[in-house]
Amino acid sequence: MILSIYGYGHPVLKKVATAIDKDYPELETLLANMWETMYNASGIGIAAPQIGLPIRIFLVDSTVAEEDESEFKGIKKAFINAEIIEENGKEEPMEEGCLSIPDVRGDVSRPPIVRIKYVDENFVEHDEIYTGMNARVIQHEYDHIEGVLFTEKLKPLKRRLIKRKLESIKKGKVRAEYRMKFADKRR
Repeated sequence: MILSIYGYGHPVLKKVATAIDKDYPELETLLANMWETMYNASGIGIAAPQIGLPIRIFLVDSTVAEEDESEFKGIKKAFINAEIIEENGKEEPMEEGCLSIPDVRGDVSRPPIVRIKYVDENFVEHDEIYTGMNARVIQHEYDHIEGVLFTEKLKPLKRRLIKRKLESIKKGKVRAEYRMKFADKRR
């Protein structure tokens, strides 16, 4: 089932998400709905807070970017109860966007290497290192479960330039090709 994506300004996006256990109700259905919602919105990642749930789950499917870079090997994984252990390397800027903040993009500097511990959908523990684009997408989605949006990592001038757009999104005055839910109840 395709779920609504919560837009900028909704309080759930600013909450630090809580861990879940293997008995979380209907986890398999939730993950299936999150994958369907992400693909419907043409995303490469989505976190549970973006669908209104303040829990530590995010999905990444960077395999769609494999065509663009011949050496790049994408991943398709669910990350549950993730914890970033290390970030390494010289931070590199790259343009990012977010399903919760349609029509806003900006350069975010992030380290190119990340080590992350998490459990998968079967609650099998993993401790893995990712680099490049995979590391970036993981860091972006991880920020969501920590209550951080990519706009907070933009340079001050860029933040000022997008302030009006963000206020419009908060009020629900934005067009997206997917269903959204906004903090402002009038829409």
